[in-house]
Amino acid sequence: MNQGRRDRRRGDAPARGLQFGVANYAAFALGLTSIAAGYVLLDRGSVTAAPLLLILGYVVFLPAGLILGWRRLN
Repeated sequence: MNQGRRDRRRGDAPARGLQFGVANYAAFALGLTSIAAGYVLLDRGSVTAAPLLLILGYVVFLPAGLILGWRRLN
């Protein structure tokens, strides 16, 4: 009767957590690169390109890295 509960605790049940693919990692890499470049440009005094890169990184690429491919899991 308790056998099913014990199996899940040992990790025998299939994992249904986050499963990232290549597109997710590419979006994360683009996001981190965009954020790093934005901060470098901000340090150098750019008032146009730096905010654009930071917004792209934080608002577009990082969330896209989490959202891409979520339908494949269901």
